[in-house]
Amino acid sequence: MSVRREVLDDGKKVQINISGRFDYKLSQEFRDTYRQIPGQEGVAYYVNLSEADYMDSSALGMLLLLREHAKCRGGAVYIERPSEQIDNILKVANFEQLFTINYTATPGASAGAGAGG
Repeated sequence: MSVRREVLDDGKKVQINISGRFDYKLSQEFRDTYRQIPGQEGVAYYVNLSEADYMDSSALGMLLLLREHAKCRGGAVYIERPSEQIDNILKVANFEQLFTINYTATPGASAGAGAGG
């Protein structure tokens, strides 16, 4: 399990890649990926779940905290390429009402689409 971050477009796009288990053990590492970015106004965060194979309720909470962080700073959060299993979890939690979920987009390609945050 790991969290990797890539900052693009002069800090206005942040790609967060989750691989393996997305659970409470990643909470500090996940928070650090977005809190340690200077100049966080208007940032679009793209959470790529294509390599995640498990998600628990704490991961849902982490996504909500990221959404609040972004929203308070005029930004947005996009969830990208969840597996079928993770997508089912997101749907049960009604996350499609809170986030734009991109199923086939290339990372960071869909800024401005949908509800986003």
